Amino acid sequence: MGLYEHRADFGFADLIALKALQKLRENRIPNERIKRSLASLTEKLSGIERPLWELKIISDGRKVAVELPGGKMEALSGQMLFNFEASSLKPVTALEKGETRSETDILAEAEQLFRQGLDLEEAGEPAAKVVETYEQALKLNPKAAGAWVNIGTIRYREGHLGEAERCYREALLLSPSYALAHFNLGNVCEELERLAEAVNHYKIALSLQSDYSDVYYNLALVYERMGEPMQAAKQWQAYLQLDNSGPWAGIARQQLNSLLKITPGGRSPEPKKSRARKTQ
Repeated sequence: MGLYEHRADFGFADLIALKALQKLRENRIPNERIKRSLASLTEKLSGIERPLWELKIISDGRKVAVELPGGKMEALSGQMLFNFEASSLKPVTALEKGETRSETDILAEAEQLFRQGLDLEEAGEPAAKVVETYEQALKLNPKAAGAWVNIGTIRYREGHLGEAERCYREALLLSPSYALAHFNLGNVCEELERLAEAVNHYKIALSLQSDYSDVYYNLALVYERMGEPMQAAKQWQAYLQLDNSGPWAGIARQQLNSLLKITPGGRSPEPKKSRARKTQ
């Protein structure tokens, strides 16, 4: 498999390493993912050269993680996880009569369902199945603003703007400083021709995250629609400072050049079909 260095003699540390490998294979973690996870841990953790020997590596059957003094870290992304064992979670329906669960266990299961929803989205599963998973997470943790945002984005893509707006507003009630929720709500307001409101949410998003390039892009489009070419030009310039060579930079540069040619008293150029709004 190429996952373990063959040695002439085996000590206790080697047995620990082999046991960790066996556990990962029992959890049906593919060999290639194990290799990438071990390489990632070596890169991310200073002083670690042989993760199988030096670290306690665990898995919930989908991801590889490592136990650290401050909690658990997902091996590939480096993201910190809840400090719980996935195998210890019980579905709500599996509880014995009269048995109660701690708040930590409930939040842990909600987090697991949220991540399951992300995986389903990434795998291209039907929207109804994805939304149902996020809604299950919300039943356990009604304060999961990320789940509201993700449901809202699915509804937005389906064209259900009213439902999308409701979801984004729910997220902002829980987390007023959620830049992505303000950005997405700005997109909805623009679609609904509430341009001043869209500008307001875009500006809030930028106050929370000043390097949010997508916001500058969409804000420029709104200002063009509002007949404010100089304001639009400022946003195009800000966007190009952050993204000067990406696939959208050509459109931004073209629009900026057109606006800079406008003389005082002139009018903004007509919108072009190629200038699509950016979404999440």
